[in-house]
Amino acid sequence: MNIHEHQAKEILKKYGALVPKGVFAFSVEELLEKAKLFKTEKFVLKAQIHAGGRGKAGGVKILNSIDELSTAAKELLGKVLITNQTGPEGRKVKRLYVEELSNIKKEFYLSCLIDRASSKIAFISSDEGGIDIEEVAKNFPEKIITTKVDISEEISEENCEKIIEIFNLDHEVKNQAISLIQSIFKMFTCTDSSMVEINPLILTEEKKLVCLDAKVNFDSNALFRHPEILKLRDLNEENATEIEASKHDLAYIKLDGSIGCMVNGAGLAMATMDIIKQYGKEPANFLDVGGGASKEKVSAALKIILSDKNVKGILINIFGGIMRCDILAQGVVDAAKEMKINVPLVVRLAGTNFFEGRKILNESGLKLISAENLDDAAQKIVKAVE
Repeated sequence: MNIHEHQAKEILKKYGALVPKGVFAFSVEELLEKAKLFKTEKFVLKAQIHAGGRGKAGGVKILNSIDELSTAAKELLGKVLITNQTGPEGRKVKRLYVEELSNIKKEFYLSCLIDRASSKIAFISSDEGGIDIEEVAKNFPEKIITTKVDISEEISEENCEKIIEIFNLDHEVKNQAISLIQSIFKMFTCTDSSMVEINPLILTEEKKLVCLDAKVNFDSNALFRHPEILKLRDLNEENATEIEASKHDLAYIKLDGSIGCMVNGAGLAMATMDIIKQYGKEPANFLDVGGGASKEKVSAALKIILSDKNVKGILINIFGGIMRCDILAQGVVDAAKEMKINVPLVVRLAGTNFFEGRKILNESGLKLISAENLDDAAQKIVKAVE
């Protein structure tokens, strides 16, 4: 789950990190009233959307008076921002954030995330902040260091020093940096974060290390432990179909292809997507109905796939274990009777109650294409779509 910048900064602040003084609002009037309490006439106005690249899209503005802030806020609120992360449809700005302008002396990059290969937390640090880390990695790989640390209650000072080594800080600021790493590590582990990115982390003219921008993602599977974080979820920033899928406890991610996929198990779903690509087409979604799906859940999954206008065909690939093939088959039949399916439907069933499942499908009267294995299924759905 993603959250907004102003929310991320509040959490960082709670754990001891320094952030600029800032306020957010849903209206220009509210924003100006709050900004007038600042002891400054220099402001930074930021659009709050779940996407990077806001600055290049006109979503970040430096302003020199409350009047300039008023004008810019009116222009920005309600504007559709198109960045390299929003896609061509962009994101509508529905909330604004303003903070005091910082006196920047130097910019750094700092992030941490789960490294699944090593089952550790990886800290990435660079003395080139304020720009896309991908560009730094491409053009100046020597300016990035990765430090992997064990998941524990605390991070050692030795590891903190490895992480900040590339910053080349003097003794006074170095102690601040160690304290910051410890704060981020504690926040990361205590909130079940999956990523914390500070870009840029700045050194001010007053020799303070400040988190000037922040992005935080959380492990959605752990949100039941953090109701206070779940409250920060902004459904306006999420895909409507993915929201509907989450109501049925379906793991669904919309993609740009034309072949809808319904699979049980994340690994099998990935293999199904891969083989569709191997035969020259693109998957329209990732959809894992899970191991213990009911026929109601399967029916909901099929409806969600068919709601995507890009879908030209559907591949159902089920390996029955906990998930019985007859349950899946009945769910497909129920959904088909409720809504008109006018695209090719290829079904591959194997495992528990396979024969019962095939019988239900064969006697349903639906126009189905049966497949013997995954390779056969992929070839048949690609041919049917073509």
